[in-house]
Amino acid sequence: MSLNRRDFFKLSAGAAGGAILASCSTGKKESNEALISKLGPMTDDIKPIVDDERKARIEKARRLMVNNNIDAIYLEPGKSMFYFTGINWRSSERTFAAIIPARGEIAYVTPAFEEDRTRELIRFGEDVRTWEEHESPYKRVVQIFKDRGITKGTIGMEERVRFFQFDGIRKEAPGMKFVSADPVTIECRVIKSSTEIALMQKASDITIEAYKASVSMIEKGMNRDDFRVLSTAAHKALGITGGIGCQIDFASSRPHGSTRYIEVKEGSIILMDGGCNVDGYRSDISRTIVFGEPTDYQKEIWDLAARSKAAAFEKAGVGVPCEDVDAAARQVHIEHGFGPGYKVPGCPHRTGHGIGLDGHEWINLVKGNKRPMEVGMCFSNEPMVVIPDKFGVRLEDCMYITEEGPVYFSGPSPSIDQPFK
Repeated sequence: MSLNRRDFFKLSAGAAGGAILASCSTGKKESNEALISKLGPMTDDIKPIVDDERKARIEKARRLMVNNNIDAIYLEPGKSMFYFTGINWRSSERTFAAIIPARGEIAYVTPAFEEDRTRELIRFGEDVRTWEEHESPYKRVVQIFKDRGITKGTIGMEERVRFFQFDGIRKEAPGMKFVSADPVTIECRVIKSSTEIALMQKASDITIEAYKASVSMIEKGMNRDDFRVLSTAAHKALGITGGIGCQIDFASSRPHGSTRYIEVKEGSIILMDGGCNVDGYRSDISRTIVFGEPTDYQKEIWDLAARSKAAAFEKAGVGVPCEDVDAAARQVHIEHGFGPGYKVPGCPHRTGHGIGLDGHEWINLVKGNKRPMEVGMCFSNEPMVVIPDKFGVRLEDCMYITEEGPVYFSGPSPSIDQPFK
């Protein structure tokens, strides 16, 4: 089947409740602006994370601290701080921090002139320590430790804490031991609750509708930046911030694209990859299409990528080592005569990554990762196929693990000429 702009409009019928319709005829085409204006927000039924769930996360963190002989964890602004406290704070050279002790009240350190704003943002806890511009914020941090009976204990530093922060605290507390907080923060974040999964589902639903609208507007002569503008506008019209990247022809043979300027032409392979976030939780979806009539070889490679992805999905489940999922996908490539390992033609990267508040999180589907899958873990499934210097195919959808097996957030593309289920 030839996929031109008219066909894309047909494929997009039903997007956002039927907003994008097949309006292209042999006469004048409807403008992209008019098409995007027909999209409507999909955010009315979003249920954000509530304070009780965040408090439960803190209690789980405390149990993990005790189990790992950690007396407190130190958080800078970022996804882990948001995960536990609900606070979004722009990181700067000025120290703003949250300290969660294994025993005792959570505490915050903030510039003195930011105290009022800090107290507005705090959802729980009353202990706020301030520091003036000429003072050391690290003394405030160490005093919090001491006030909770931690004088020679072990402090866990969250992985995104900047070195100058760690170094400043360490110098003020030479009797304390500093370790990674990963056994606490990662182990909390990798298992998603039903509320988190619902937010990721909503993010995926919105991105799929943005895809349908954006793909319907692809035209000959368009470049990757043109497509990015359309996809960003589509996400915005759907009520969220998001975007989709676009790699055309040769650029698609490089997993994250090329700096070359390439325009869409008849027969172009177009690899798209993007997503959005809903209450902080991410979607990550890739689609690969052909603008015009696909060649037999394009179909062959597209089908290979789809079969490899299906093999990974079929293998996934509770108790399955993550490396086994990667091996299942890669075996399909080997049987085709590609690879082995990361050699190309074949797949030059892992089969998938964790996803949640970050688009790329821990627990990769990759050789050597023997960790078994657990209920609530979320992964991308994207064993792409690269034909060096020619083109690449990636068909990424994310999934979450249940007792019954894996479940997709977004339905895989049925075929090269039907990008959406």
